[in-house]
Amino acid sequence: MGGDLTKAPSGKTPTFMVAALKDPIGANLDRIQVIKGWLDSKGETHEKVYDVVWSGDRKPDAKGKLPPVGDTVDVQNATYSNSIGASELIKVWKDPEFDPSQRAFYYVRVLEIPTPRWTAYDASIPLALGFFSAGVEIGHFSFVIVAFLLLARTRRWLATLPDWSWRIPPYAIGTTASFWLIARLAAF
Repeated sequence: MGGDLTKAPSGKTPTFMVAALKDPIGANLDRIQVIKGWLDSKGETHEKVYDVVWSGDRKPDAKGKLPPVGDTVDVQNATYSNSIGASELIKVWKDPEFDPSQRAFYYVRVLEIPTPRWTAYDASIPLALGFFSAGVEIGHFSFVIVAFLLLARTRRWLATLPDWSWRIPPYAIGTTASFWLIARLAAF
């Protein structure tokens, strides 16, 4: 979204209404900031960040810096809690340093509470993959044991079958595998 503001009437300051809602499955909100950029009389660019509205009862210090919202991140488990922050922030803001003779731009950003970095999620992947692979191998091993036991129990009966019947299982397996391959390629 964007737009151009017309020349301000004499003695008037631009007024902005800023509002944000947290993502339903995301982290709570920490604060809303307005970033103002402008050109000075020498043509040099400047930026200033204003904390417009924030969660909790925090107060800016003497220099106007807002203290952090806190941190609920559990790095070991790659989790966080929405016990801090706010689900909604809204405020009407006026530029306290507005100068109608300067060309300026404004944009708004919304900060969420701290959440685990992607590296925390990646740290748990090798362990999960290891357990998954172990489970798959145990399943394969169990299947092979059951197949050998069934083969041993039915050995005498299998000896009475005609020679051509030994070709049926490999063709059945190949046909099924081909069907699965074609179905997956068609879906891709």
